Amino acid sequence: MEIWQAIVLSLLQGFTEFLPISSSAHLILPSQVLGWPDQGLAFDVAVHVGTLMAVLLYFRRDVAGMAQGFYLSTVKRQMNEQGRLAWWVIIGTIPAGLAGMLFNDFIEANLRSVLVIGVTTIVFGLLLGWADKNKHLDKGLSALNLKSVLIIACAQAVALIPGTSRSGITMTAALFLGFQRDVAAKFSFYLSMPLIFCAGALKIKELIEAGVQTHWSIIALGVAVSAISAYVCIHFFLAFISRMSMQPFVIYRLLLGVALIGGVYAGWFA
Repeated sequence: MEIWQAIVLSLLQGFTEFLPISSSAHLILPSQVLGWPDQGLAFDVAVHVGTLMAVLLYFRRDVAGMAQGFYLSTVKRQMNEQGRLAWWVIIGTIPAGLAGMLFNDFIEANLRSVLVIGVTTIVFGLLLGWADKNKHLDKGLSALNLKSVLIIACAQAVALIPGTSRSGITMTAALFLGFQRDVAAKFSFYLSMPLIFCAGALKIKELIEAGVQTHWSIIALGVAVSAISAYVCIHFFLAFISRMSMQPFVIYRLLLGVALIGGVYAGWFA
């Protein structure tokens, strides 16, 4: 890739990873529409590392509190609110991890088409809009229990299907359950941390096994740009939804989905 292409792809990854608009729907466009070269496994690792750094840095106090609470709950047998939240994140990660191990190869082989991404972008966008109209969005983080966490976790597993949006589907489930918009977003971000870490670790393993030649300047650029853009995205997204609804993202998803499906039938995509 050229440096400017790496910057654009890093910005796309950073800005779309945590918004409910599907990063896969956006990352497919440069290669399919503009004919850009595939970003490659090493660059994929780089932008995953960047987005993980962003979410860990932004929620560093929450992460430290959950780590301390987890320690107290396992070693001292003392459960506090942060320890309980840490366990909810761990439990909430399991369904997506199991689904990934069972279905990842099938999804990679059969569901990574532009048409599938276009359809899922629309369908799950409509679900997000429906959930956002819940008149009882009043639950805080303390209202999380095993049942609600498992529902959100199972929804997150569905995000393996390209175009669904991991953040979008987890927020949708939380909104249907009556959680406040900013609480739904925060718990979605918390759930992203172990998943991004595991996905990055898996890609690093694949990278080592493949023995791919690495261009370290492009890798460093990808990490930095994706980290900065993701951090900015998290900050402004949380500020936005504390005052407004999810409807602008719903409208954007519908327009994007229609454009992707229209592009398939117009022959825009390879």
